[in-house]
Amino acid sequence: MGSSEQRGGRRVFTWDEVQRHCGRTDRWLVIRRKVYDISEFSKRHPGGARLIGHYAGQDATDPFTAFHVDKTLVNKYLNSLLIGELAPDQPSSESWKNVQVIEDFRDLRAAVEKTDLLQPNKLFFAGHLAHILLLELAAWLSLWYFGASLFPFLISLVLLSTVQAQGGWLQHDFGHLSVFSKSKWNHLVHKFIIGHLKGAPASWWNHLHFQHHAKPNCFRKDPDINMHPMFFVLGKKLSVEVGKQKMKYMPYQYQHKYFFLIGPPALLPLYFQWYIFYFAVSRMQWMDLAWMVSFYIRISLTYIPLLGVRGFLTMFFLVRFVESNWFVWVTQMNHIPMAIDHDQKEEWLTMQLHATCNVHQSFFNDWFTGHLNFQIEHHLFPTMPRHNYHKVAPLVRSLCAKHGLDYQSKTLFTAFADIVHSLKESGELWLDAYLHK
Repeated sequence: MGSSEQRGGRRVFTWDEVQRHCGRTDRWLVIRRKVYDISEFSKRHPGGARLIGHYAGQDATDPFTAFHVDKTLVNKYLNSLLIGELAPDQPSSESWKNVQVIEDFRDLRAAVEKTDLLQPNKLFFAGHLAHILLLELAAWLSLWYFGASLFPFLISLVLLSTVQAQGGWLQHDFGHLSVFSKSKWNHLVHKFIIGHLKGAPASWWNHLHFQHHAKPNCFRKDPDINMHPMFFVLGKKLSVEVGKQKMKYMPYQYQHKYFFLIGPPALLPLYFQWYIFYFAVSRMQWMDLAWMVSFYIRISLTYIPLLGVRGFLTMFFLVRFVESNWFVWVTQMNHIPMAIDHDQKEEWLTMQLHATCNVHQSFFNDWFTGHLNFQIEHHLFPTMPRHNYHKVAPLVRSLCAKHGLDYQSKTLFTAFADIVHSLKESGELWLDAYLHK
């Protein structure tokens, strides 16, 4: 059957035609064999035009299912975008994808939905919020009761750094709509935690983070690897590509060493700390900006009377320094050592397994990483409450074993070390290509 023909009063398309609509202003995608024109809607998409645009010309069934909690609400938007369906002789996804992998993962997803694995334990999240608030109270009490001498200052520094890191993991839960059944309540609490407790805009996190989940480790689609190639060369293929093009913004053969200077210590205090204000103002996110300002007013009024302005600023940036190290090592250990490449348009399961790895479960690892040691399960089921990752992990392992997909799980120390090893390897690959290819 030819493309754009009528079938039962509805237009039908071939994959060749769908795949031609993948530009900036002309975008189609497929969800459950139905073809949608998102060219105009992408500008109004709550997750941003870039996020939905990353699947232009592709089958978006699995990411659509993974990201959206209220399918009934979302389907109302979809109905107005529907322009037809795939022709009967066309496969349900692109011809190069493994149909059995797709079907088996969807069977797993359906099985998960029939259980309580997507249901949150609200006491779990209330407990995490309570422990964050108690740590912040303890930080203030240590200075108020013992004074601003070195030892109570350091105690308060450690406690406040822990508050910021753990607050980061908790806002991540609400940002992924993992706590409440209604999206609006997740969004409201998300704004409170990331804005009032951490001083960052929720819109900025949404803009970046969901792109990362949609296309992890895909160059020009995952903003988490935007440091390639300006500061680092990442991944075996991309490093060689940059070397062949004779590009050299940094001495990449030493990147595993200067990573310790411009990576973990610098990301939050020297970049994010300032960029978040630019983001909120330039995009006119005034509500997010108000939440952010409330954080800075609160923390200033709380600690300037105890430390003075100079002592407060010293404390604040030291907290950001510690938090930055904590954040970067934890978030990059699951991705930097994995495959990094241009978008290979793989099956949802395959793409996530190629781009993510786990760290072994323990009480400390779960707490220290905000359960992001279960990065594979989190990426496959981004709205799943984190306290259920360990329950679904055996099912994911079994599915990966069936299809020969490498399910990697490491010790925490090995995961940290692998960041450095992978940077060293990609730097060497770049140098060889730069000099000899």
